Amino acid sequence: MKKKTDALTGASGTMGFQGFLELYSRKNEFNIVLLLRGSQKNRDRFSKYLSDSAVRIVWGDLKNYSDVLEFVTGADYVLHVGGMVSPAADYYPVSTLETNITAAQNIVAAVKAQPEPDAVKVVYIGTVAETGDRNPPVHWGRTGDPIKISVYDHYAISKVKAEAIFAESGLKYWVSLRQSGILYPAILKNMEPIMYHVPMNGVLEWATVEDSGRLLANVCGDDIPDEFWRRFYNIGSGEEYRLTNYEFEDLILGTLGLGSPKKLFDPHWFTTQNFHGQWYYDGDVLEQYCHFRANIPVKEYFKNMMNQVEAFYKLAFLAKPWAPILKNAWMKKIAQTEEYGTLWWAEHNIPERMHAYYGSLEQFNKLPRSWNAFDIIIPEKNTSSSEVILLDHGYDESKPFDSLTIEDLQKAAAFRGGECLAEELTDMYTPVKWKSARGNEFEMSPNLVLRGGHWCPAELPWPWDYDTEAKQNPFFAQVWYPLHSKDEQNVYGPEIFDHFKEPVKEQI
Repeated sequence: MKKKTDALTGASGTMGFQGFLELYSRKNEFNIVLLLRGSQKNRDRFSKYLSDSAVRIVWGDLKNYSDVLEFVTGADYVLHVGGMVSPAADYYPVSTLETNITAAQNIVAAVKAQPEPDAVKVVYIGTVAETGDRNPPVHWGRTGDPIKISVYDHYAISKVKAEAIFAESGLKYWVSLRQSGILYPAILKNMEPIMYHVPMNGVLEWATVEDSGRLLANVCGDDIPDEFWRRFYNIGSGEEYRLTNYEFEDLILGTLGLGSPKKLFDPHWFTTQNFHGQWYYDGDVLEQYCHFRANIPVKEYFKNMMNQVEAFYKLAFLAKPWAPILKNAWMKKIAQTEEYGTLWWAEHNIPERMHAYYGSLEQFNKLPRSWNAFDIIIPEKNTSSSEVILLDHGYDESKPFDSLTIEDLQKAAAFRGGECLAEELTDMYTPVKWKSARGNEFEMSPNLVLRGGHWCPAELPWPWDYDTEAKQNPFFAQVWYPLHSKDEQNVYGPEIFDHFKEPVKEQI
């Protein structure tokens, strides 16, 4: 059989490199093309593959169309993993938006420039951040739930816009796989102020880096049916990897031999809202198609990670007796980091940050300073639990998707506070006209609205005005009011967009 050609972006990143290794282990099946920035670090890392006929490297930039065209030409699959991610995305929002959106546009254009664009299959890696914080009691999610980007999350804005570019491209074969948090050994040493932006009672269904790499190779298999494409899926490693953020910290610190989070942190250092994460009610759907999970027990996986990190981290247990000093001399200082630290926001009374992440400075001041007074919540993790609350998508989901009618679209639009203005329906993938509750008319495919959870692009980003949106959009209200008061008032004005300015900082 003729070998397939798989073109992969982002091979220098965490998921991308694991995907490359997985594809390379099957180089009898695949030729591999990589688009990589020509940094010295990348050239050194991939130098040993330059002489292998199974690997071709295009040294270039996702923002340069000619580089992307060279990279895509001749590919059977385009696996688009690359782009700017956190924490760099938090520091450089303008570059993040430009890079991630332009990359999507260039890839679509390059595929369409091929002699047979309908023969090319495009895999886009989205993100769980597209649907924002889903803390209990609405912590079970599935594709088709509302897009709900957290305030200040410009990375998620870029990913939502890029996802829409692929979904509305008219390509015959595309898919969006929304990646969760990735477990990999180096995560044990991530010490950025963003670590405190995570609510302790929030949840996340993690994906291991090995599962993620296998997924990228398996999605290129001959056993993937046509019905798989033009859809959205959530990536997760399954029930074992459904953790609250407190449980995650407990596993991380326990693996390092440092004991409980209670010994290194105070509870009020962590935000109470406005991050992202959910447990996937529909996570097994992707597994049924791509069979990528290794199903390693999560505690065993954390122990295996410990065996792969540097000796310094393996000796971290020596710091255990010094935990109280470490807490105040190091951990607290991270929370006090200028502009991004939670304690810095409180000390300087930054109202927009305090509203977004705590509700208000007053709410922050009411938080317990002792773990003895903090209520740790561990929800039931099985999808059959009575605690599972699924959102209403506003139409009859028992119907075959391609059999939905104009009447079904009208019902879904009304549930979003708007209208479906279409008079006829070609199919679920051809854009039709809609009208939002704010009176904006736009065109979008029923597929992107109903199965992707998207809505009016002129109103993105909504995060700056969610309180107003929830009052007029019952679909969105389902994920807002369980976590917010109906009496909340928007505190953001035009100056909030000043955050788009690049800070004066060394490029990462």
